[in-house]
Amino acid sequence: MVVVNPSGLHARPCHALVSLALQHDAELVIRYGEKAVNGKSILELMTLNAAQGAELELEAKGAGGEALVAAMAELFASGFGELQH
Repeated sequence: MVVVNPSGLHARPCHALVSLALQHDAELVIRYGEKAVNGKSILELMTLNAAQGAELELEAKGAGGEALVAAMAELFASGFGELQH
């Protein structure tokens, strides 16, 4: 997944990611470079310091994992609602 919004993964996008992840039973791990964090922890997500253009790898394990990744793809593509139209 590529971070497309200009401000990167700051508090609001991290909150959106966690809120979406918590709606699913699957575990979510998000990797950026050498760092891997729990996708259901806003504090851990914020430590990634992922700026615009950063490429993140998402791994969902368990029931509903594919649906979670698909929903995350839509959220990333929307720029977390921060893109100017």
